[in-house]
Amino acid sequence: MNKEFFDGFRLGGYQRENLDSFLESLHFSYKTPSIHIAGTNGKGSTSSYIASVYSANGYKVGLFKSPFLFIPNEMISINGTNISDDDFMTIFNRYKKQIDKYDLSAFEIQTFVALTYFDEQKCDIAIIECGMGGEVDATNVFDPILSIITTISLEHTEYLGCSISEIAEQKGGIIKEEVPVLIGDSLTEDALTVLAKIAKDNNSRICYMSHYVNKEYSDSGFTFDYNDFYGAHIQSRADSSVTDACMALEAVCILRDKYPIDVEKAKEGLASVYMECRMDIIKDNPLVIIDGAHNPEAMKMLCEKSLGLVTQGRPIHVVFACFRDKNLGNMLSSLGAITDDLTITTFDNPRARTEDEYFLFAQDYPFNGNAEELIQSKITEFPEDAILITGSLAFAAYAKKLFLEGKIK
Repeated sequence: MNKEFFDGFRLGGYQRENLDSFLESLHFSYKTPSIHIAGTNGKGSTSSYIASVYSANGYKVGLFKSPFLFIPNEMISINGTNISDDDFMTIFNRYKKQIDKYDLSAFEIQTFVALTYFDEQKCDIAIIECGMGGEVDATNVFDPILSIITTISLEHTEYLGCSISEIAEQKGGIIKEEVPVLIGDSLTEDALTVLAKIAKDNNSRICYMSHYVNKEYSDSGFTFDYNDFYGAHIQSRADSSVTDACMALEAVCILRDKYPIDVEKAKEGLASVYMECRMDIIKDNPLVIIDGAHNPEAMKMLCEKSLGLVTQGRPIHVVFACFRDKNLGNMLSSLGAITDDLTITTFDNPRARTEDEYFLFAQDYPFNGNAEELIQSKITEFPEDAILITGSLAFAAYAKKLFLEGKIK
């Protein structure tokens, strides 16, 4: 499906009036047992790992994730197969009159089609990833069998609040009455306090991830032990992915009574996941790495944990572009600590910062408005070094597509 299909629909805004009225008019009821995941970072990887573990164990598994990298179909899949254009349009056209009447946003449409599709396809279980926040998110229209909150940091402050506590309140909105909630191990005391109160008010059991041990990195990814999952392996070269994989394993353990799994098949599921545009090596000489880190926490983890393992001391040259609503200063600060060569650019996206919007950093970093030309020049100029392309998941996807199409060699 062409991404331009959604250009004519409302971009959103953090409100639920339109969607709630739409669903009420349909007497909508979602029946597929589902895991609901929120968080600033890690929710996409955790969702993918859970889905793959269950799929490897023979379950029919729906996965709804956002954003997409190349085509909208990626957001909705069953056992790793994206929804077809025909299946999407069949559901969309059936409800088009009501969709237009209630002026649904693109994400609301995608969410509704996903939930309807998983029900109609009779999935055994589904993993539903929040788009933004939690309480008012378009996905928060069902009672899950497990809620997961991976991390909480300052993001989307114009919608979610200006403090960690306020954002935790929003993300904690996916915690439901007597439904267990799995919480990541890096949350601040402020966030934990808020989530603990929400969980108590809902009689929800709080669960935590155990500690992994024997973590080892190689060119093929990370190997580690987590509880009885000895020698678990993931393809990802991102250090944070180990935590995401362990969150996934803890999630399936919490639900083991209802959804039994075989340990070896679960490990096969983990090992089969390939996360595009996350510490994604596109070229060896020079070493070209594409990573979609798009907020200060993800960038700090990338620079302090993952890059050194992969680059092995090679000089690093950075090509950077981000959205205008991101915390630019902190991201550039992390990158400035690992390179003397950082060039800012832009790309074809309505949310991308333009040259004028980088004016505060014009004295510190050069700007080149042609990303394709810039990346190719770095490859030509530094054949023995490492080149990192980062700042936005959308920019990472844009850059990877240039390589896939042969526009950059």
